Amino acid sequence: MSLEGVILDVDGTLVLSNDAHAQAWVEAFADYGYEIGFEQVRPLIGMGGDQVMPRMVPGLNSEEGVGKQIVDRRKELILNKFGAQLTATPGARELVQRMQADDLYLIIASSSSEQEMEVLLKAAHVEDLLNEFTTSSDAEESKPAPDIVRAALEKANLAADRVIMLGDTPYDVKSAAQAGVDVIAFRTGGFSDEDLSGAIAIYDSPADLLQHYKESPLAQLAERIQQIDSHLTMIQIT
Repeated sequence: MSLEGVILDVDGTLVLSNDAHAQAWVEAFADYGYEIGFEQVRPLIGMGGDQVMPRMVPGLNSEEGVGKQIVDRRKELILNKFGAQLTATPGARELVQRMQADDLYLIIASSSSEQEMEVLLKAAHVEDLLNEFTTSSDAEESKPAPDIVRAALEKANLAADRVIMLGDTPYDVKSAAQAGVDVIAFRTGGFSDEDLSGAIAIYDSPADLLQHYKESPLAQLAERIQQIDSHLTMIQIT
């Protein structure tokens, strides 16, 4: 055995969608009479709607009333307006293919709906490669809570110390850390290295990680786990 799996974030990690999500929030709030600036909501992208809503308008709840209507409108905008404009992060498909070639179990940890996931994976050109994922229905709280990462671990039957997560926001880093999972972060999400400081490594993009794959924490962890397993096997044999 070696490194067994990789948990994947999608927005900002495999597809350049963070700005679109922020703009969708701005327009959704505006449709219900709330003036929220792009610069206000953009730093929160990476959180789920249950986290964003009360930070923008205290008192609103994403599960009911006007708050839910705004969340539904944001989803509608992503599906019908912004989705067709999205593009993949550099090297997204090639990195997924490389990890699959290494027999790594890949699962997506996202609080997006299944409808949104379909649009995002298509934009990332990986819809034919990835079919294991969590959705908003798999967790009580979204990132930065650890629920969605833990749900991915449970669904894939993977141990946290044999997994690495790929993400692009500080909320990915915090969520994974609380679940005991290390994160490799990408700058494609628009966050600074300081924001991503909890990650074990930071790369410009999936293409950058792929270029340095053999020296990356992915390869290093795989080698370290393989050495441990080999040692345990020798002990059992003797």
